[in-house]
Amino acid sequence: MELIDTFFNWDILVRSFPILLRGLWNTLLLGCASIFFGSIAGLLLCFARLYGVRPLRLVAIFYIDIFRALPILVILILIYYALPFVGLRFSSFTSATLALSMVLAAFTAEICRAGIESIPKGQFETAAALGLPFWLGMRKVILPQALRAITAPLTSNCVAVYKDTALASVVAMPDLLKQATDAQALMANPTPLIGAAIIYLAFLWPLVRVVSYLEERSRR
Repeated sequence: MELIDTFFNWDILVRSFPILLRGLWNTLLLGCASIFFGSIAGLLLCFARLYGVRPLRLVAIFYIDIFRALPILVILILIYYALPFVGLRFSSFTSATLALSMVLAAFTAEICRAGIESIPKGQFETAAALGLPFWLGMRKVILPQALRAITAPLTSNCVAVYKDTALASVVAMPDLLKQATDAQALMANPTPLIGAAIIYLAFLWPLVRVVSYLEERSRR
């Protein structure tokens, strides 16, 4: 009974639920914004690395390598705490969005590059033989084929972004984990953290199953 009262206290869970829901909304908003901006930036980085002039390709490669190697927490702390010293101050939400988007862009660029490079060269030649301009051929012929190969890893990255939103609590953003931590301190009981874990599981588990389904369909 002591274990249940400490970690699974129903009364405390009910009282903390509205607080957790406010944090869930912020987590979903942060995840959606990061995925949107990170995906667009990643696709642009991919094209810069594959088809840009040499200086642009080198810059893209450097960016991708650096941001794939750096932990998100380090980038988040630098954006939120270090940039104000050079006159750039962002809110906790903006800082978290920037950090998550910058890292997601690097991984998205590599996934898209691998997907495009997996398309046989004959497909590029066919698009050119049909008289399609390069970028039109890319949009109409190459990308639709590459999308089948990269959908599963891109979806997996989106799941990872939602899990990494928990790091935003470090910069005092009221995400789900921060709200759960505050509720734990307020009620002197860890049950709100268990509630947050259940909420994370409830909306991330279906996404994990979607990734598995997409991977299986891609193999078939």
